[in-house]
Amino acid sequence: MNFLIRMILSAVAVLIGAYLLPGVQVEGFFTAFLVALILALLNATIRPVLVVLTIPVTFLTLGLFLLVINSAMILLADWFISGFEVNGFWWALLLSIVLTILNSFFSDAKKDKD
Repeated sequence: MNFLIRMILSAVAVLIGAYLLPGVQVEGFFTAFLVALILALLNATIRPVLVVLTIPVTFLTLGLFLLVINSAMILLADWFISGFEVNGFWWALLLSIVLTILNSFFSDAKKDKD
């Protein structure tokens, strides 16, 4: 049940990000939910491998390269999902920042409620 609530909140974050950023389009809530699900799957499987492979670059950039990895995950989700469009790397970077902030806010709000 906790996973489902997190996915719904992530889908809401995707919808808010698409509303705020003109370079990101989402067809509807089901597509946003699918984006959240695919991003969770990509972040659980591919992202750890990329993080380990890019440790030297991440160290040299003081962790900022992790934003590039997050953007790559969003662009990969864009490639998989037809109703989700991101118009380039910079929009994916901004969306990753918005999603991080919103998911952090939702996580804090959920902890306060519990």
